[in-house]
Amino acid sequence: MNRLPRHPLLADLLLTLVVLALGVSTAQGSDRWIAVALTLPLLWRRRAPFAVFSVIAVVAFGQWLAAVDLSADFALLIAIYTVAVQEPRGRVIAACVMLELGVVLAVARWAEPSFVPSFVLLTGMAVAAVVLGLNVRTRRAYLASVEDRAAQLERERDQQGRLGAAAERARIAREMHDIVAHNLSVMIALADGAGYMSGQDPKRAAGAMEQVSATGRHALGEMRRLLGVLREDDATALAPQPGLADLDPLLEQVRAAGLHTTLETAGAPIALGAGAELTVYRLVQEALTNTLKHAGADAHAVVRLRYDADGVEVEVTDDGLARPHVAAAGDPRSDLQAEVGTPRRSRPRTPSAGQGLTGMRERAAVYGGELEAGPAPDGGWRVRTRLGSAA
Repeated sequence: MNRLPRHPLLADLLLTLVVLALGVSTAQGSDRWIAVALTLPLLWRRRAPFAVFSVIAVVAFGQWLAAVDLSADFALLIAIYTVAVQEPRGRVIAACVMLELGVVLAVARWAEPSFVPSFVLLTGMAVAAVVLGLNVRTRRAYLASVEDRAAQLERERDQQGRLGAAAERARIAREMHDIVAHNLSVMIALADGAGYMSGQDPKRAAGAMEQVSATGRHALGEMRRLLGVLREDDATALAPQPGLADLDPLLEQVRAAGLHTTLETAGAPIALGAGAELTVYRLVQEALTNTLKHAGADAHAVVRLRYDADGVEVEVTDDGLARPHVAAAGDPRSDLQAEVGTPRRSRPRTPSAGQGLTGMRERAAVYGGELEAGPAPDGGWRVRTRLGSAA
């Protein structure tokens, strides 16, 4: 029986045959053809409910004119039930009026001694058929709305999943860029210095290569920790992310690559939270990486952290391309830079649409900051933003 709703034509055929058998069995002679005419249109009741009801009503009116009483009139109740299930309200009302008029005519002709009880009985049957149809209609509409809501929730879930995956990919891409770009810049600077010093001071060149090796191992460790988040069973994913306490080792690494860098702090440090501290670290790391790549050989960089009750202001400035490219005697610089004595090739400093600035802007935006990156008023380059506190 559960398969019948999946085959409505088969269900209508069985219903029509049952009603037809009952109607024909109670009819006599040529009246059986009227019973056939009353029940046969039920085969198309789902395709054109109101038209089928109208045809059956017309046949029933002809039956009334011929003064033939048939039990096949039960087809009218099935037809109006289908109208109530499928047709608009206007057609349902019109069908009810037509059926009630038929009830009055039938009672007036065939139930004169018991007019009121017959009228109440037939009207009650008609009302029951209509109410049952309207209930089925309401239930189907409710089920359809529930299915639509479930489909919408599924689409929203999939969309949220895609957005979450895209955000995670963007986060991993930012971390990978910061780790790879910074460490490779340091390694390139050290390797260049070692290559230049290999003929003059092999011992110092060997020391520079040791720094290259240490930097490479550090970068490899950071990448393993980052990629560990993709494995739930990888213990390295639980390793702490770098924060403000790691700025001094970062600056030492940059100094070893030949960039004189200082850290200035103003105000009482406040709790920023692990995420905000990681953001500050990455912003400083990326800004110093850009200085290594673009500033002149005698460039100096200054990292400034200014704390107040509402957050911290992060500023990284350098004087690259604002000073002579060839260092004068006595200029402060790292030991390796002093031994090399040859300036790195500088490049025009213009804001770009690369991954570095984009990543920094995205990181700052998470904590309500707007990144400023461009030429400093006194020459050189400045990167500045402000991040809110954890509170």
